[in-house]
Amino acid sequence: MSDVKKVVLAYSGGLDTSIIAKWLQDEYNCEVVTFTADIGQGEEIEPARAKAQAMGIKEIYIEDLREEFARDFVFPMMRANAIYEGEYRLGTSIARPLISKRLVEIAQEVGADAIAHGATGKGNDQVRFELNAYSLMPDVKVIAPWREWDLMSREKLMAYAEEHNIAVEKKKGKKSPYSMDANLLHISYEGGIIEQPENEPEEDMWLWTVSPENAPDKATYLDIEFEKGDITGINGEKMSPATVMEFLNKIGGENGIGRDDIVENRFVGMKARGCYETPAGTIMLKAHRAMESLTLDRNAAHLKDELMPKYAEMIYNGFWFSPEREMMQALIDQSQEFVYGNVRLKLYKGNVIIVGRSSDNSLFDEAIATFEEDGGAYDHKDAEGFIKLNALRLKTAAKKRSK
Repeated sequence: MSDVKKVVLAYSGGLDTSIIAKWLQDEYNCEVVTFTADIGQGEEIEPARAKAQAMGIKEIYIEDLREEFARDFVFPMMRANAIYEGEYRLGTSIARPLISKRLVEIAQEVGADAIAHGATGKGNDQVRFELNAYSLMPDVKVIAPWREWDLMSREKLMAYAEEHNIAVEKKKGKKSPYSMDANLLHISYEGGIIEQPENEPEEDMWLWTVSPENAPDKATYLDIEFEKGDITGINGEKMSPATVMEFLNKIGGENGIGRDDIVENRFVGMKARGCYETPAGTIMLKAHRAMESLTLDRNAAHLKDELMPKYAEMIYNGFWFSPEREMMQALIDQSQEFVYGNVRLKLYKGNVIIVGRSSDNSLFDEAIATFEEDGGAYDHKDAEGFIKLNALRLKTAAKKRSK
């Protein structure tokens, strides 16, 4: 431990990371630098400064990364229509590369020997933080206290906090029984009664969305504008990436959009049950697929769909900065060159319903697609040869089997 003189800690200002800051000072006898990121979690992060100062920490980084998070991480992922295991919209996964990136950048700025995080030894986040950090700073030392210390219960953590005069917030009312993580893309819930997959979540667990049953009886209509696969405006108003997500989270939540209850396969080998609210991400994905349906060539769209599960798995497992993800991103981004236009949708009691789409780059040809007379744009007789050629191998195999 003596070779670590300075460490940059991913610091939320909560109990766990405050204990980690003190533990690093004592166990490693090193200088601690804290880094707190605002990625849209909806909580005031400035109080983290006072907490860090109370522990004698001199270098304190508090940064608003909402626009970078939305522009450089969420939006590229949305171009890929990425969903893990058919359901999970990767809200926690996509935030970790940005935090890792800033951790190592700050470590380089301040001449730190190591970085540290508060992820536990059972979860995916330890893998994501560290794989992404090693991709950017190969020789960085990573300290993961949950894999080193013996403070493995809430009681031990509280006793440590009391012994070392670490402030513990005394909040009025009932403390949430869930472990939660929030950013611009989602809020997640784990633990408590939902650790058992058979238990229905309590209604008061959900913080961002009203229940579909209690959502308005009147549908909300949205007109969403795309440029190169990215949302650039809503209802005629130009918006930045973070503003798009903040707006859609609010209006989606009011209409009961984006609740998911999932049992997922963690990269570390276990199954885990989690509940998620992803209002903006649910709307964005539905609208993007509608825009692609009009503007993307059939085989290009099908190739994207074939690659998407692998792309989503890379993000889930912590390989955002890997060469294979970057290669795949280049392909995805190239496919979005003509994904321009507008999608009209309505939100109604938990549902996102596409009601129209238009684009100057539309590949839809009404003269060909119509069920009415098409003036010779399509020769029906051509279909006969097309069918016979595609049936040739099927007929050959069937004849062989019949013998």
